[in-house]
Amino acid sequence: MTWLKLTLIGGPTALIEIGGFRLLTDPTFDAPGEYSLPHVTLVKTANPAVSADAIGNVDAVLLSHDQHADNLDHAGRDFLATANRTLTTVTGAGRLGGNAEGLKPWDSVTLTKPDDSQLIITATPARHGPAGIEPFAGDVIGFVLTLGDDDEASVYITGDTVWYEGVAEVSRRFKPTVVMPFAGAAQTRGPFHLTMNVNDVIETAAAFSDAVIVPLHFDGWRHFSQSGEDMERSFAALGIGSRLFMLKPGVPTKIGLSVSGRHVEKNS
Repeated sequence: MTWLKLTLIGGPTALIEIGGFRLLTDPTFDAPGEYSLPHVTLVKTANPAVSADAIGNVDAVLLSHDQHADNLDHAGRDFLATANRTLTTVTGAGRLGGNAEGLKPWDSVTLTKPDDSQLIITATPARHGPAGIEPFAGDVIGFVLTLGDDDEASVYITGDTVWYEGVAEVSRRFKPTVVMPFAGAAQTRGPFHLTMNVNDVIETAAAFSDAVIVPLHFDGWRHFSQSGEDMERSFAALGIGSRLFMLKPGVPTKIGLSVSGRHVEKNS
């Protein structure tokens, strides 16, 4: 069995260790504070559970988008320079420069270790809110990680998106064992959500029917309108509570990547 180790840093930021590869999602390491964007002020309410200095070397940063501080804050930008590669949107790579590489949905890159082990990273479509939001929210991508040619040893990180046809298409192309939806029903521009609400997470769980659901990005910022407890209550009410796994900040957790024998080992 291949083991995936996850460590939640906070918000959208998690350290992913799989097959000897180390990756970090959307780096956010600032202390609590305010960030002024053209149309809204974002307020961070929690410290990271692990400091940037404690992360160590990573093979790649998986950056869903660079334009919002709750996905890439000041200390997160500094962290990019320490990674071997930063994989993000094409427009984001143009803004960031340095080691940033732009991917369009369905583009893939392969990371290779000296022992010839490989991790395939495929960019996936994402829509950061309702239809029509794209000119305001900007480009966003998610990622599917596949260890070599083992389809069971795969992970899907949605990035900031709602449930829509793009996510449904990912479910038709890939069968990951772990899905990490960016949840919390973020609200900043109006009475609509910009990330998955509880219903979206449930739809995602139904589409990826063999996957463990491990949510990210639902706390630590004031603009989230739904909590982890909301997801737990809803999954339990539908009788699928065993499929939802909530990470504890700063606690490395192992998940066995096997559809036929899922296993979670806490506090590794």
